[in-house]
Amino acid sequence: MKLTLFIGLSILVASSVAFSAFKSVKSSPQKNEITVNQTFVNPIENDDSLGDRIVRYGMEFLGTPYVAAGCSKDGFDCSGFIYYVYNNFKIKVPRSSSQFENFGEEIPIADVKKGDILLFLSPTRNVIGHIGIVSNPKGMDSDFIHSTSGREMQVVITSLKKPGYTRRFVKAIRVL
Repeated sequence: MKLTLFIGLSILVASSVAFSAFKSVKSSPQKNEITVNQTFVNPIENDDSLGDRIVRYGMEFLGTPYVAAGCSKDGFDCSGFIYYVYNNFKIKVPRSSSQFENFGEEIPIADVKKGDILLFLSPTRNVIGHIGIVSNPKGMDSDFIHSTSGREMQVVITSLKKPGYTRRFVKAIRVL
């Protein structure tokens, strides 16, 4: 009988201590918590930068056909793709790749981030003729998403390491 009473009291005390500890933890907001009418809410952390969102949106169009002068979900040329993606985020950019030559802030390739834009010479002329969005920043090893009129004829991800692009690379710009 005494043992049963002792166990019962021990459980009661332990429960009381546990409840008090729980109550004190909940009585003040912790890091990343917001108090709203005495209710504690732990917001979902969103570390996505605008560059991340731009790349993620652009990737929705992987496989979309290349269409000369195209600027819609039905098909894009390279600048039409950039224009369409950035316009979704209310960011005004030129419609023609050649107009990017003096647009944005030139940045060292080593400093590129997701959402920056790479400029390339035309394969046939000494003018800006192609552009893409940095999707995986790694300096001269960066990947970029773009609409190509090359063999693939669609929106693809390509590495800047690819010789045809390395040779034609002009500069990186930031417009964000």
